[in-house]
Amino acid sequence: MAEKKRFLLRVDQKVYDALEKWAEDEFRSVNAQIELIIKKALKEAGRLKNDK
Repeated sequence: MAEKKRFLLRVDQKVYDALEKWAEDEFRSVNAQIELIIKKALKEAGRLKNDK
């Protein structure tokens, strides 16, 4: 498994609250939900190839 890079992300409280609810609904952490959303967007944009 590749090493994960840490970085700081600042978001509006309303955005965080929505992410938190979405993550909870799908039994994920907020961090895992954000990673899932970013990976999906990268794949759809053709920016992420050959990744599970």
